[in-house]
Amino acid sequence: MEGNKIDNTPETTERLESLYSEAISLLGEDVTRQGLIDTPKRVAKAMEFMLKGYNEDPVAILKSAMFEEDYSQMVLVKDIELYSLCEHHMLPFFGKAHIAYIPSGHIVGLSKIPRVVDAFARRLQVQERLTNQIRDCIQETIQPLGVAVVIEARHLCMQMRGVQKQNSKTTTSAFHGEFLKEETRSEFISLISTKLD
Repeated sequence: MEGNKIDNTPETTERLESLYSEAISLLGEDVTRQGLIDTPKRVAKAMEFMLKGYNEDPVAILKSAMFEEDYSQMVLVKDIELYSLCEHHMLPFFGKAHIAYIPSGHIVGLSKIPRVVDAFARRLQVQERLTNQIRDCIQETIQPLGVAVVIEARHLCMQMRGVQKQNSKTTTSAFHGEFLKEETRSEFISLISTKLD
């Protein structure tokens, strides 16, 4: 998978803190004033957390809870919250992922699918790549009959800067196998659109 592991050591955090302190100064603020004294350290730690996906292995996450099971109908986990950082401006994008697969001899623990989403989302990303990475990881690891991924997200790089369109939402999708068939894909779309509450 793309990216390098983050060296989460005190030295790394201190170096990031120094860089953020310099950046804040260059942007015209006084990093010695009371409200900003600890800001560079907080930002450094926040960035390490928000990019922790580089230290996670999505394949290992799935393999840690794979079970043989004679079930061949759709398994859907929807409304998975996701938070990521756009790689172009390092501003957040956030929304929901809807993921389904049709088992072919193996199922995975349901909690592992949101963890795979986090492992890829907690990196510098674009939504299109994120959608494909989730699909490909599930397909290649558990080899189901098909995988479907839909992500709906709001991008602060569009809402806070640039075109400043506050109500815009971006939807991406990626399908494999049985979900390339219109009937199966339509069932998936219908299920993610239905509120069962």
